[in-house]
Amino acid sequence: MKYAPADLPEYFSLVPDIVAAKYLTHSVLSGSEAPPKVALLRLAQGIAPPAARWRVAPVRQLLDEARRRHENDRAAADGWLAPRLHATMRMTRREAANSGLWNFLALVVAPDYVLWRHKGVTKEGVRATADRFVGVHYKQTFARLWWAAEMFRDGDDYGPVVSACGVQDVLNTVLRFEVIDHRPTARAIVRLLERGVVRTGRDVNGLGTAINAAGSTLMYDVLAPDDGGDAEARRYWIGEAENAGPMPFDVLPDGPDDGRIPQKSVDELAKRFEKLFAEAPVRGKGPVTDVPPPRSGVSLDKLYSPL
Repeated sequence: MKYAPADLPEYFSLVPDIVAAKYLTHSVLSGSEAPPKVALLRLAQGIAPPAARWRVAPVRQLLDEARRRHENDRAAADGWLAPRLHATMRMTRREAANSGLWNFLALVVAPDYVLWRHKGVTKEGVRATADRFVGVHYKQTFARLWWAAEMFRDGDDYGPVVSACGVQDVLNTVLRFEVIDHRPTARAIVRLLERGVVRTGRDVNGLGTAINAAGSTLMYDVLAPDDGGDAEARRYWIGEAENAGPMPFDVLPDGPDDGRIPQKSVDELAKRFEKLFAEAPVRGKGPVTDVPPPRSGVSLDKLYSPL
């Protein structure tokens, strides 16, 4: 199942969760049947006004290129695709929090990509799980990549995003924690990856759990101040989508120039996190006790205002 350009709508729309869930049959999840595009388009809600940033074709081109480059290593596609998806789908956090956008991408534009990336053996057979099509931001195939790029970039530098996506548990675990809203926290975690202090999925899970637990008593935003980024610069970057050229495939694009994260704050947290990691229960040391569960992930109370 692969879509030709002629099969695609020109612009993105929104497919509500209740509509999307209705069509997530076993046949769709297994790939033996395509989602009913005509029915989904009829029930989708348009995004007004039409704009370059809502065009479908550039996103579909990215997905095809990601698959071509990483046909034999599906997980590696995440690090290539995440920054480019973010730089192509330029929007506010509030807009990105609308699950209808990601439902449309997964069910109408690229169900084949979802199956290629996430199809595997489950209790119900060889298929993708429903939450890869319609799910929370840290599970849904495309939302998780856009949010990873948003949370781990350092201003206009997407380099840390590539490092973060290099260990799948950063997306599977760390992206769930609400403390990741704090830019120096996210950057400090990636700093430990880049330095080789944290290497494996087990390491990441241990570090993430320790940081989340400590975050219930430590105020990271006090220990490591950050202004949160320049919202006006981000708006300018979004507006520039109308004049943006082709997405570069062999070098990283530029993200919104909304301010780099204060290095002093990153240094302070990296030092503290390294100490936390030294005591974290990894590599069979035993479970952590009395640790609060992760909160709801990216806080939707801290979003940029809509355009």
